Amino acid sequence: MSTRLLRLGHLLLTSILTEVCGSDSTPEAQVWVPGLRMLLLGAVLLLLALPSHGQENSEAPEVLPIPKGACAGWMAGIPGHPGHNGTPGRDGRDGSPGEKGEKGDPGFAGPKGDTGETGVTGVEGPRGFPGIPGRKGEPGESAYVYRSAFSVGLETRVTIPNVPIRFTKIFYNQQSHYDGTTGKFYCNIPGLYYFSYHITVYLKDVKVSLYKKDKAVLFTYDQFQDKNVDQASGSVLLYLEKGDQVWLQVYGDGENNGVYADNVHDSTFTGFLLYHDIE
Repeated sequence: MSTRLLRLGHLLLTSILTEVCGSDSTPEAQVWVPGLRMLLLGAVLLLLALPSHGQENSEAPEVLPIPKGACAGWMAGIPGHPGHNGTPGRDGRDGSPGEKGEKGDPGFAGPKGDTGETGVTGVEGPRGFPGIPGRKGEPGESAYVYRSAFSVGLETRVTIPNVPIRFTKIFYNQQSHYDGTTGKFYCNIPGLYYFSYHITVYLKDVKVSLYKKDKAVLFTYDQFQDKNVDQASGSVLLYLEKGDQVWLQVYGDGENNGVYADNVHDSTFTGFLLYHDIE
């Protein structure tokens, strides 16, 4: 009985497969093919259930061949849902460096930055070699030098009190600013002058005065010592204007007229300009 059922099942399965595989794709076939598929499923289940009841004989059941044709893969299943994304793989190895690219165009100049703080002064460097001397300059205008000076001495011991002493022995008077006939110095260049005198005293006491414009500005007195030659001197700075006169004279009466000079003793009178008045 089981063998018959098995054969029947195989026959039924073969028929269904033949019908399905031989069917075309017309609209009518698309209507009843799903029913045949259900029938085929039932036959398969029947065949699977038969061996569980035992076999009545040991004869192996005849297995009918499944028809081969153009629709051997007709029972492909419905595509399933896409699977989940797998975990990311590990990073690959670094690639070898590429070739150096071409130099790009210069960028636009940026705005000027703020001035930075002044740096610390560096250490002074070694002294350099002397430079080459420059060219000789053009001769300049010579500065005019103002000169006024005299130095005179007494030739005779005869002097008259209260009048200018006439020093006629000329040591220096290149500018002729001293007049030997009057015994006076005449100022031709305004400025500061230095005057000095050295008097040899003999036989009498001496009292002399230096005058400027009829006014005594300096006095010198020396008392004679019996049988002895003495000296008296004086000096002064005076500012003179052009036309001023300076001289030396015995002051008082003849009792103070001990001014003396000979071939070995001199009495002198000297004066010179220190600097002129630029005004």
